[in-house]
Amino acid sequence: MFSRTPDALSALRDDLTRSGFYPQLVEDVIVDGLDGAEPQDHFIHVETHFDQDEVHRHVTGLVVTGEFLVIVHVDDQQLDEHGNHVMAQASTETVPLVRLGTVMLNSVFRQPHEYRRGDQARELTLAIAWTGSLRADLVPAGCQDPHCDADHGYTGNLQSEDLVLRISAEADGPLAVENARRFARTLRRLHTGAALAGRA
Repeated sequence: MFSRTPDALSALRDDLTRSGFYPQLVEDVIVDGLDGAEPQDHFIHVETHFDQDEVHRHVTGLVVTGEFLVIVHVDDQQLDEHGNHVMAQASTETVPLVRLGTVMLNSVFRQPHEYRRGDQARELTLAIAWTGSLRADLVPAGCQDPHCDADHGYTGNLQSEDLVLRISAEADGPLAVENARRFARTLRRLHTGAALAGRA
């Protein structure tokens, strides 16, 4: 399927195979999203969720070219209680790099007083925003007085609706953390270049 720039493409295929989550299917969805464009870098993230007695898996594939970011999500779902019939749903979004607003990387370090130069973060959160939309999670505000019945309005959080991935060394392995950091660097570099070229 992949025939161009063998280093980047074979690395992508290797990571899809290593993920073990329908690698041929995810590869075809990514190839369709690339529409002939050359990938510059990628990050593949698999999550497993438990819902009562069912196990659900979900893969997010991020592939960046010189001009756009392809985001692929593939979920699977059992259609019967024995897992003999399974359905996969795939979605693809293509975002021009000039539309990216934020590429944020939040790093968590354990025992910071023992930190030595080059120590790896134990957890990363990669957040990418491009629509500018936010989701408000609101709850009624209160006060410390248990007898107060005044209306104190609402309090809550605003969260980006776009993409947030949490990568943990304990859950995903140290290599996944480093791969996420590498991908974020590549994405920031390409995004900055695209933004500067757009202003010229």
